[in-house]
Parts: sequence; structure tokens; C-alpha cells
Amino acid sequence: MTSTRLTQFAHGGGCACKIPPGELEEIVRDLTGDTGPDLVVGLDDGDDAAIVRVQDGLAVVATADFFTPVVDDAYDFGRIAAANALSDVYAMGGRPVVAVNLVGWPRDVLPGELLREVLRGGLDICREAGCHVGGGHSIDDPEPKYGLAVTGVADPARVMRNDAARAGQPISLSKHLGVGVLNNRHKSTGEVFPQAIASMTALNKRAAAAALEAGIAAATDVTGFGLLGHLYKMARASGVTAVVDAAAVPYLDGAREALRDGFVSGGTWRNLDWVRPHLASGVDEDELLLLADAQTSGGLLLAGEIPGAPVIGEFVPRADTTLVIR
Repeated sequence: MTSTRLTQFAHGGGCACKIPPGELEEIVRDLTGDTGPDLVVGLDDGDDAAIVRVQDGLAVVATADFFTPVVDDAYDFGRIAAANALSDVYAMGGRPVVAVNLVGWPRDVLPGELLREVLRGGLDICREAGCHVGGGHSIDDPEPKYGLAVTGVADPARVMRNDAARAGQPISLSKHLGVGVLNNRHKSTGEVFPQAIASMTALNKRAAAAALEAGIAAATDVTGFGLLGHLYKMARASGVTAVVDAAAVPYLDGAREALRDGFVSGGTWRNLDWVRPHLASGVDEDELLLLADAQTSGGLLLAGEIPGAPVIGEFVPRADTTLVIR
């Protein structure tokens, strides 16, 4: 078990294995527009979770997230996948209440003991979040996959959504970037990066609580579409332009070295290709690749300020382009 490299049993890893954003938007283009007085947030702007009002002062937040291994250690894989799934609820201003496991496992290739470690990691993170785990669903799958379907609760009058950013608001980021290139290096070489694991397993619970306390109404989490992809979606949905100070964006130790050595995922290139037509940039290609780096269990991207989260830019009135990088 200790010598099994889970990342070698999957073609991609973590949120970098998402369907490309432009391709996904085309697939769901005719499936949006579900409306109703109690549907607070639906599919229209590709937000992090759905929110439905069930009574005055109470809404249900629903999401699901799963992916292939992003690290070789089974327990850490479970922790990362669970933290990533819970993050969607936090990004909406909700509190996760109950989750069910989602499992795909090559049972004739990988031992059940490894899957037990994955599930144990997910359970430990959910306990840390105060979220119950009530079973789940599993299938025999050629690639290992794990995640959660999560149900949370929120005050429908105090949710955070990706279409509520306004000109004049600062842009804050609650976690460092760079886990994508570090994870890609890990998959290729077996090197372990504790700083990346610590970032990916850190819950966005405190950042979400601080954002609600500050009255922030617009947020998303930075995952597979990278900072640029998620910021583009946020600015587009809100009808504003996002201006980013590239020098203010924080990165994990080793991220720039991993980029220099070529450990860039295909998902990162697709992210950059997707936003490039909507981008005005004054930085070089390497800097853009780091900004487009496909993250797994990244931080919250906020229209406002909270303690400990650096301000990396601001939203301004809609200009000729949706993203400006300085």
C-alpha cells in the first residue's frame, strides 16, 4: 500500500481533469434558464452550487465534486477531495450539513485497503468541518475517483454568488496559487510537496465566515479553471471588468520553479486559451500560465476584503475587455 502511486492510475489529476470551461459551457448552453421564486441560484452563471429557498430565512445549498487522484497518498487524496467539495458550499456563504461519498474504484487493480484510507481522509475533513457523512455510492471504475455530494444551509438573504461583484470593490484571494504545477510535478516525479497538501486540505470555512461578517456578496472558489478562468466568469456574470496586479498574487514555494521546469497541465493551457480573447495583459506568458494554473481545493476569490487575504486587484466599470492583467 505504501508504495502504490495513485496518480499513476489516472490520466489527469484533481481539478485539472475538469472538462474545459468553453466546451462545458457549450454542452449546457440550452440547459440553463430554470427559474422559480424559490431558486436563489441555478445554472445560469455557472456558480459553485445551487441554492433553493425552503422557508423564510433558510435555504438549502447543494453541490457535488469528485476527481481522480491529485497525490499518491490515499489518505491525503481523501482529505483533499473532501475539502474541495465542501469549498463549494463555503463559496456560496453556506454551512455544510451532510455529505455522501462518491467513489469510482478499480477493484481488481487497487486493494480495498487503499479505498478505506481515501474514505477515512474524507471523513476526517468532514468531521473538522462539522459535516455529517451519511454513506454514499460506489462503482467499479477503471480509474480511481473520489469526492462528495454535499448539502448545506444558508440564509437566502446573505448568500455569496459570482454575479454580485460591483465596480469599485477590491479583489481578494484567501489562498496562495501554485498547487497545479506542484501537483503536476508530483505526478511526474514522485516528489512530495507538503505546502501544497497543507493548502489543499485547509478548509475555506474561516474565510467564508469572515466574508459574511464583512458583508461580502460576491465570491467563488478557485479550482480547475484557474484564477483567470474563475475571475473571468465572475466579472462576466457581474457586468464588470477585473483588473489584477500580477505582482500582488501570492504563490506557494516551488511554484515558479515547477513552471520553469515545464510542469504545466493541459488543463492550465486550456484555461488560458479560453480567457485569452477576453484578456488585456501587460505580463509575459509564464506569468499568465501561473494565473491560469488549474488549482485543486483553492481559496476563495472575493469582491471585498477579509483579514489575511491579500488584495490582488479591483473590479472596475465594464471596459472593452473583461480581464486586465498589469
